[in-house]
Parts: sequence; C-alpha cells; structure tokens
Amino acid sequence: MRPLDAADTGAFAIPDGLAAGPATASWEAVLRRAVDLTLALLGLLVLAVPMLLIGLLIRLSSDGPALFRQRRVGLGGRTFTMYKFRTMRIDAGDELLRELIAAELRGEDTTLNGSHKLDADPRVTAIGTFLRKTSLDELPQLINVVRGEMSLVGPRPCLEWEALMFPARFQPRFSVRPGLTGLWQVSGRSTMGTLEMLHLDLTYVRTRNLAGDLSILARTIPSMIKDKSAR
Repeated sequence: MRPLDAADTGAFAIPDGLAAGPATASWEAVLRRAVDLTLALLGLLVLAVPMLLIGLLIRLSSDGPALFRQRRVGLGGRTFTMYKFRTMRIDAGDELLRELIAAELRGEDTTLNGSHKLDADPRVTAIGTFLRKTSLDELPQLINVVRGEMSLVGPRPCLEWEALMFPARFQPRFSVRPGLTGLWQVSGRSTMGTLEMLHLDLTYVRTRNLAGDLSILARTIPSMIKDKSAR
C-alpha cells in the first residue's frame, strides 16, 4: 500500500468552509477517530484468516489480483486509493454504470426487480456476486479506515466522475470522511437511487454525531441480512 502522493490532493471544487469538515467538538472528533482506529484494527485482526481465504478464492476463480484498487473522492474533495475485493473481470468497463448514474441524476426511474443496481451485470464474476450480496467485498476498506482516508460511518466514497456529475447542492457530503457503512446502507441500500442516496448524505452531515454513528454501526449487519435487493 503506497503513501498518498501529489495526485491525492484532487481537484474538485468544494465550497469555502466545507473542506475542513463541519464544526464538531474536538473531543468528539478525537473520540470518533479512536473508535474508528480501534474497531478497524480489531476487525482486521479477527477477519485476517477469512479475508485471506476470500482473496485465495478470487485468485483461483478468475484471472487478476484479489484486491481491487480504485480512485475515490474523500474529505474535502481529496482523492485516495480505495481497496476492495475484486468482484469483476479485469477487463470490465464502467459504461453501463455511468449511464445508470446519469439516468438517476436526471430523475428517471431505473428500478428493476426492486433494485437500482445493474441487473445481471455481465462484468461481475460468480464469486463476485456472492461477495457483493454479502458486502464482504468491502472488508479491505478497513485498511482505508486505519490510514485515516475513511471512517467507519459516513457517505459512500464516490468515483471521481460521479463527483463531477453530482449537483452542487450535494457538495456538503464531502465535508466529512466517506464511510465503510452509512445512513444509505441501513436505509434500503440497493432499493434507493442516486438522488435518494445524496439526500441521505446531506441528512447525515447535518445531524452527524458519535451516538448516531454507533447506532448506524449497530444496524449495519442486521440491515445487510434483511436486504434482498443487493447485487
């Protein structure tokens, strides 16, 4: 895992006063970081063997690396390298996803079988389908939490081209670190489109507090089990 370089500063236009994050009691910021670091390190320790097995299965089932690295937009519009378990073929493009996001931002109804995700996505491998349904593909982001690029709870870390497509009124979502889980994940996840997700991000930023974050963490696993629309 490489250190951040000059390219990590990003070039996204964030309104003045947002890059540093919303006003938060210093003790709460310190405590949130302590919780993030403690739980992320504990998670990496406890899940080390399962994560190694998942990586091995990915390597044996399809060509390519087990880990997928991708540029995402984080706090203050700065970009960073996010880690996931690879769920797609190595030659997969993102044209279908771009079209889907663009349609949702125009307000079009893109639901299919109760989900806003791509149906029967041809880019996804067999084991990738399972990892996505169970959200196990997200586990390597615990590394990003330890590095301070992400928090356990926050808005979903978006792609660079997504950030450029988002309407300006949703820029406050970049005033906090992106999260491994968040209000979107426990409120319906795949049953919600991009615009609904962005509105939830604004709600989260406006009401953000440590107690709320702990509540979202506690609700994450039960919501994943109940969510039948994940793809």
